[in-house]
Amino acid sequence: MNLIKLRVFLLPFAFLAGDLQAAYFNRIASFPVASNLAANEKNRKSAAEIISATADGQTLVYSDSPLKALGMVDISDPANPKPAGRVNLEGKPTSVVVFGTTAYTSINTSANPVDTSGQLLAIDITTSAVLTTCELSGQPDSIAISDDGSRIAIAIENERNDELNDGLLPQMPAGNVALFRLEAGKPVCDSMTTVNVSKLSAVAPTDPEPEYVDFNADNQLIVSLQENNHFVVIDTASASISSSFSAGAVSLNNVDLKEERALTFDGVQPDRVREPDTVKWIDTERFVSANEGDYEGGSRGFTIFSKDGDVLYESALDLEYRAAQAGHYPEKRSKNKGIEPEGLEVAKFGDATYIFVLAESASIIGVYKDTGAKPEFVQLLPTAMEPESAIAIPSRNILAVANEEHQKDHEGVRSYVTLYEYGAQAANYPSLVSELVDGKPIGWGSLSGLSADPERPGILYAVNDGFYAMQPRIFTINANKTPATITSAVDIKRDNATAQLLDIEGIVSDGKGGYWLASEGQTDKEIPHAIYHVDDNGNIKNQIPLPQEIVRFEKNGGSEGITLIGNTLWLAIQRPWKDDADDHVKLLSYDLDNQRWGAVSYPLDKVTKGQNGLSEITAFGEHVYIIERDDQIASNARHKKLFRVAITELKGAALGSELPVVNKELVRDFLPDLLSTKGYAANKIEGFAVDTSGTAYAVTDNDGVDKSNGETLFLQIQDFPNTF
Repeated sequence: MNLIKLRVFLLPFAFLAGDLQAAYFNRIASFPVASNLAANEKNRKSAAEIISATADGQTLVYSDSPLKALGMVDISDPANPKPAGRVNLEGKPTSVVVFGTTAYTSINTSANPVDTSGQLLAIDITTSAVLTTCELSGQPDSIAISDDGSRIAIAIENERNDELNDGLLPQMPAGNVALFRLEAGKPVCDSMTTVNVSKLSAVAPTDPEPEYVDFNADNQLIVSLQENNHFVVIDTASASISSSFSAGAVSLNNVDLKEERALTFDGVQPDRVREPDTVKWIDTERFVSANEGDYEGGSRGFTIFSKDGDVLYESALDLEYRAAQAGHYPEKRSKNKGIEPEGLEVAKFGDATYIFVLAESASIIGVYKDTGAKPEFVQLLPTAMEPESAIAIPSRNILAVANEEHQKDHEGVRSYVTLYEYGAQAANYPSLVSELVDGKPIGWGSLSGLSADPERPGILYAVNDGFYAMQPRIFTINANKTPATITSAVDIKRDNATAQLLDIEGIVSDGKGGYWLASEGQTDKEIPHAIYHVDDNGNIKNQIPLPQEIVRFEKNGGSEGITLIGNTLWLAIQRPWKDDADDHVKLLSYDLDNQRWGAVSYPLDKVTKGQNGLSEITAFGEHVYIIERDDQIASNARHKKLFRVAITELKGAALGSELPVVNKELVRDFLPDLLSTKGYAANKIEGFAVDTSGTAYAVTDNDGVDKSNGETLFLQIQDFPNTF
């Protein structure tokens, strides 16, 4: 038997890309930061935060605050990055920049938020030797070096303590900007000049907290005072302030503001202060800000300013909507900062200047082309979790991004550095998007089941799971488009109101315009184990509870898929219950004619780590196709497979009797496909369907962008019946 041949959509998408003749960026590698740990350190927390590169573009250097170190990555072969060691430090680095082969890093040595101190270090990364140490006047944040290598600037933030005075400003000591002269690549400590940026902003003027600094080609420095919602432009030659102005506010309409497990996009935020984090010069006259928010604002987008303070372009919700259309909207951040734009990079590749906007909570990068006016949207790039900073290496057509999230249990997704290459003629992400309806995105995520239309090739139906408990939905997908496109969504309703307490994990067409749905159920949370029959508008017409004679044996994991064979529904139960043999689960049957339940026993493969279980069942031809997967992610993922069982073996025995054990046959190992986009392996491949043309599809569940990078992989299997 030949295994199924599967391909990922690779063609450009009009929503994502403007000029189809232009070159695009595609991810080529993901480097786990933990690779720089010794074997006996693997459980230590380690995270890449601020990233830079050597002049030859062969080595990346990142600040690792949890580890008190600078980490290095060998990217001489960028598609196969390798660990290049680390330099241990005496304090937590807050930033790093590399000039030539010298890394300049600012470290926080403060005893507490009041007794602040820090150091500027110059380190030869070829030898790891500390060349110079300069004492700073307080706790540093961002560091920058001028293009000509003559000056270093450091934002002395002296950041506020969230636990003091309810986190309100002012909190002394006040911050400032420190400037140093460089001679022979080394900072001259005695040359430190402090630029006072107090009493400039309308917000807490006595307590400025400089966040980010960046030089332009004229050695002017742009400084963001995030909590103060203010910018300062400094002439570094004279250490004087050239201009100072408020970052201003944006009024946002149709924004999701409630964390109610639903995607609504119907709120209003009038005069939302920008509170910018990262700032980057585009040229000597203009700069761009990522408006993350911190103190009491955050406008969810980015803004282009003149150095005199004129707003030249405001993105408002442009990037947030594009993230939502790609399934990356973080519902659990709705009340706070939404997608949370934090990092930026600006660089010229080919003949164009690009602006890269890093959305921390959405784990996505918006790529825009500078036009001198309104920037042209180019594409979205997927990242690992929580992108913090980026460095462009145009000489090698490389963009590198530091993603700081490190899950605490050491078993999930850890910090990564992701690499992208410029020059592709097509963007290969995303593979599934939604349309705008009345100017707002069809919000989606956490897709848990997939079914094909019984008559129309390429038309599919998907459902979301209990993450969106207040908005269970049926989505229509047109897979004849590239990428596949969600064209509509209907809420599942009971008595004309959106149903609640549902955890829909499976869907199949009833052949009459309606659908059969499987709800996983969880008794202790009052979520019923049930089958629902709904019409084409999502109205529940009938509810069939699973029989108590098996529900009483509930353990964990209920129905994870549903299919229809003749007039009998078959459900896949995710994991063994108390009445199952070890490493066996039930396939339940329900005869719609005589309303009788039955079951067979399905043998699970044994896994070396975590739990194994089922996540989909789909009938096609003479077989049912079943997804079997472990509950592991990234480097721990091992078992993500598609099996088939002959329909002739599905002779359900009466519940309570000895169940026949079916035979299964391996069809496809999905793990190589989950790694084909050069990210890390997703945990949940949950949907599988075959349309009337014999084309098969599979989709992953992104967990609603909760403790997840939000990435969804939509796979298409060509000429499915003939691939055996």
